This record gives sequence, C-alpha cells and structure tokens, in this order.
Amino acid sequence: MTDLAFPALAPTTLPIAGSTSRFPVARVFCIGRNYRWAPDEAPPRDMPAWFMKPASAVWPAEGALPYPADTADFCHEIELVVAIGRGGSDIAPADVEAQYVWGYAAGLDLTRRDLQQQAKRAGGPWEPAKAFDHSAPCTPIVPVANCGHPQEAAIWLSVNGVERQRADVSGLLWPVAELVAMLSRSVALAPGDLIYTGTPAGVGPLAPGDVVSAGVAGIGELTMTVANTHPG
Repeated sequence: MTDLAFPALAPTTLPIAGSTSRFPVARVFCIGRNYRWAPDEAPPRDMPAWFMKPASAVWPAEGALPYPADTADFCHEIELVVAIGRGGSDIAPADVEAQYVWGYAAGLDLTRRDLQQQAKRAGGPWEPAKAFDHSAPCTPIVPVANCGHPQEAAIWLSVNGVERQRADVSGLLWPVAELVAMLSRSVALAPGDLIYTGTPAGVGPLAPGDVVSAGVAGIGELTMTVANTHPG
C-alpha cells in the first residue's frame, strides 16, 4: 500500500435513484449554452466551448444552496447531466448512447457572473467564475435502464415560484451523442465523468433567501434555498 503523506480526500459520490449504491464522480465537463437563446439565432457552425469544474464542486441538490464568496452576481443555469459509465477516446457518436452513457440527472451550473465577465474582457480563464465550492449541485443519477435516453423532456427553473428558464432537451443544439464524441476527441473520457450539457435562455441572478426549483422531466427535480452566507 502507498504510504501517503496525509489522508487522501474522500471521493465525491452521488446517490443513484432507486438504489443504495452511489455513483463515483471522476471529472465534470460543462458545455457552454447549447440552446438557442433567441428565436432567430443562427444554427451553430462550430462545436460549443467547454470548461471543467472539480469533482469536489458536485454535491446532492437539496437543502441550502450556499451563496459563494467573492461575487455580487451569483447566477443559476439548469442543465441535463450525462453520467459516463465507460471510458474511451475518439468515440463515434453512433456508439455513445448504447455503450458509454450510464445515466442522467438534472444539475445546476452555478456561476459568479461578474467574475466571468471580467475573465471575458481580459481573455482570462473561467475557473474563478465556474469552479468554486458547491458550484455543481446535482440530483440522483437515474440509470439508463430506468429512464432510457431522453430525446424529448421539459427542462425548467423557477425562483420564488416565478419561472425563468424553460425549454426541451430536444432543443439541444448539439445532442448528447455529439457532445460526448466531441469531448472524447480532446480527452480520454473515464467512468464517473459527468457532462453538464448546457442551459436554456433565462439565466438570472440569485439572492439569499431565494427558493430555486428546477428539473428535467422524467429525470430529476430539485428545490433549494439560497443561504445567507457562503461556506467557510
């Protein structure tokens, strides 16, 4: 056994719907937008941008939602989450669903929008805006055997009972198979990877005390309350 200098961090895991087992999280890939935000928006010619969050940013989407430090513009983004069960490189899109997707969930890609805008202006990295603690809450993973591969499913988010985001996953500009194939051409995917597939129009700010309700039909729903303070 390797003699560690200090105890390793416990692995990040998520509940599996209908099971006592848990899903071990490896890495988190996030896709930029990936829905039309305006009816007359032109179809994309290039694959979407992507970025990463640490596995430690993932946690069960329930209870209090901590307001993060170092921001005055904390924003919500509801997304369909793809859970990878088999690793691979240069995956063909036709093979993705049958061989590589383990399950699905609903998740929030939380953003410190003011820091993201600063990064865009300076041409800097997005990690300060995207990769902070508790920035990727996620519902339990639903195995493909239980939910299939959602081709049509409502995706929505409301704050204090007022709907802000609503679309259908059929509106993904780049569907799941294409996204997984794209990522696998850049990095070798691994079992346990999560892919947040992009968010519909209606992204907006959150304030302490706000109640966030969101979900993907047939996959998962969440309700969380924004906490008054950020975690220490």
